[in-house]
Amino acid sequence: MSNFARVRPIGRRRDGRPIYPIKGGAPTLLEQRDEIVRLLQDPNYDGDPAELLARADKVAADIEAANQRDARLRALKAAQLPAGDPDPNPSQRQQPGMQPDPQGQPHPVTAAEAFVRSAALEHFRANGKQGKFAVEHRAAPAGTVTTGTQPQQNTRVPGIIPQNPDMPLLVANLLDRQTSDGNTLEYMRDTSGPQSTWNKAAVVAEGQDKPMSGPFTFDLITTTLKTVAHWVPITRQAADDNGQLMGYINGRLTYGLEYKLDRQILTGNGTTEMQGILTTPGIGSYQQAAGDPATVPTDPKLITLRKAKTQGELALYPPDAVVMNPLDWQDIELDTDANGQFRVITSVTDSGAPMRIWGLTVVTSVAMTAGTALLGGYRMGATLWERQGITILMTDSHADYFTANTLVILAERRANVAVHTPQAFVRVTFARATA
Repeated sequence: MSNFARVRPIGRRRDGRPIYPIKGGAPTLLEQRDEIVRLLQDPNYDGDPAELLARADKVAADIEAANQRDARLRALKAAQLPAGDPDPNPSQRQQPGMQPDPQGQPHPVTAAEAFVRSAALEHFRANGKQGKFAVEHRAAPAGTVTTGTQPQQNTRVPGIIPQNPDMPLLVANLLDRQTSDGNTLEYMRDTSGPQSTWNKAAVVAEGQDKPMSGPFTFDLITTTLKTVAHWVPITRQAADDNGQLMGYINGRLTYGLEYKLDRQILTGNGTTEMQGILTTPGIGSYQQAAGDPATVPTDPKLITLRKAKTQGELALYPPDAVVMNPLDWQDIELDTDANGQFRVITSVTDSGAPMRIWGLTVVTSVAMTAGTALLGGYRMGATLWERQGITILMTDSHADYFTANTLVILAERRANVAVHTPQAFVRVTFARATA
């Protein structure tokens, strides 16, 4: 059979005669494309236009598929594991800190994972654990950690390793959070008072002077970002165990910083510490008026919160959340009517339901003193400014521990709170129950 007989036609004319490639042999996709382009541009083309357009669509699809296949091939060839990662053998368990985040992204999702994945830690280990290094990640211990210390989560699962079981650390998440580029923080604090004192808007007859609202008063607040930090000793042997490193960084160091941050947001003195909302001048307050217990019964705590919410609404800053001590929330959840029915919860088995009361998000924290609650529009009233995320440092430069084969891990962060609208918050004082 001749070579010509084996050539596959690339189309047919209107009269049925085959069209063969000019160069002979099977045409490439680009040759097919060029031939179809030439025919489409030929004003004297006497073939079937519909058949030519169908061929054009097929060649375009084949070229797109070839491009995608080539892109996948180049990406696969370029893919490589980070230095120090194990081969992806399905029969082997992944090392702690190498799991993807819940969205499947390979980047670290906690400060501990960022630390154990870092090239700095790998270099530190390869260098005989000498010197010091730090790893920053954006989003009080007793005794020395030894190889016998177990992290809180013994089963290694993909995702974030849980923190120590303790009270929720959610106060910081109620605020607007921003990043600061410097160490000095300046902001304007609104001290104008209730809107009724400065809002002079009125209906004005045609041709009459319009009233001017005010006075508006603002204080320029200048402060600095505060550093919160603590450290723990750890043996060199334990420092080689990623599981123990992550367990201690997440379960002790990171948790300690978050707990302190929550307490500072609420009660910091504003000078040597961060600015606490409760210590900021100008916030509102609510407490049931004193009276004869025989004639004026003490309001239950859930009623007290409802009246305090009204006070915040009258100040034109609608509250969105309330922070209280777990003991006070316990009293509210256990409050019953005359028939012994719970007023707030409908089922004691639904312990995982979001905590809400009167439309407010409830956050319980041991950082809040029992008997006091803070109700307010948190994102409207204050901003948490952060200079850096949680930074983890490790070093062997500690005089007391060097000869004992012991290292030091330190965690720190820099932040402060700008309470720019104090009127958005109401301090609630619960009345003591009468005997």
